[in-house]
Amino acid sequence: MKIILDAMGGDNAPGAVAEGALKAMEQLGVDIILVGRAEDILRALQKLGRSSLPRGLEILDAEETIEMDDDPLAAVREKRGSSMVVALNRLAEGGGDALVSAGSTGALLSGATLIVKRVRGIRRAALAPFLPGAGGGFLIIDCGANAECTPEYLLQFAYMGSFYAESALGVARPRVALLNNGAESSKGTPLQIEAHRLLSAAGAALNFTGNVEGNEVMAGKCDVVVCDGFSGNILLKTIEGAAKFILGEMKSALTQNARTKLSALLLKSELSELKRRFNADRVGGTVLLGISKPVIKAHGSSGADAICGAVRQAALAAGADVPGRLKENIERMKLDPERGVPLDG
Repeated sequence: MKIILDAMGGDNAPGAVAEGALKAMEQLGVDIILVGRAEDILRALQKLGRSSLPRGLEILDAEETIEMDDDPLAAVREKRGSSMVVALNRLAEGGGDALVSAGSTGALLSGATLIVKRVRGIRRAALAPFLPGAGGGFLIIDCGANAECTPEYLLQFAYMGSFYAESALGVARPRVALLNNGAESSKGTPLQIEAHRLLSAAGAALNFTGNVEGNEVMAGKCDVVVCDGFSGNILLKTIEGAAKFILGEMKSALTQNARTKLSALLLKSELSELKRRFNADRVGGTVLLGISKPVIKAHGSSGADAICGAVRQAALAAGADVPGRLKENIERMKLDPERGVPLDG
């Protein structure tokens, strides 16, 4: 399997990206294409003790970079020699199985849509991060790609998230829930009310379990949380902030004095496992669902471990062939113009 890496994307590029690429090659057995300024990439590899390219590692030269403050759409159209655009073109041409970038989210979304293109029939691509929770974890879709949505978008998000959870994450018959401010079908704005109606009318391919409130998403009540990108991003950031705060408070409480330090020592293995579960580097990236080939967005501050984790996500997505699943099931994700319900309903 060959993964394309935007070597100039992110705060720590290209050093962290190069190091993450080497770790991924060793741990996952994948081939890597590093896309970016060749001189900078070679210099980063030399700092890591690599005087020559290891087998399976390729460098694709791209002189320009897309900066975080660039207008996303204009940057994709005007900076055709940038590492992100060159990488996306290589993916579209079939030069790799998946792509990873820690660069601008907006530019990656625009570029993936314009260059790699959405699966035919999919209205909008969506970001779908996997978060830890009771029973293993859950997927949020969308978490920021689409601030404004229609009920049909949410219906398609539900199918995309369900197919990904089943194919890539190994969840049998994923439970899909709609993020809302109450369990009743009458709760929420007109968007949530109509989306609930469509999801309830979906066919047997979608295991819709109803609404889920924000305080329940981590309790193991569902495997896929469906929401618009605005609400999803708030949910994601709230969970990340709460987890960071709680872990920080636990550390402070367990290092106050000799007695608490002894307790921490006795619980060392359990605390290490808890920290591992909430370590974002382990997952590394967020899959962009709805694009015709796997595209993974890594965090802008990603270090080498996070890049390696993002490559792992890319390999999972490529192996699961989620775009293929979407193409096979696209008809059931459309609305009947006369009845106003899913065609499969």
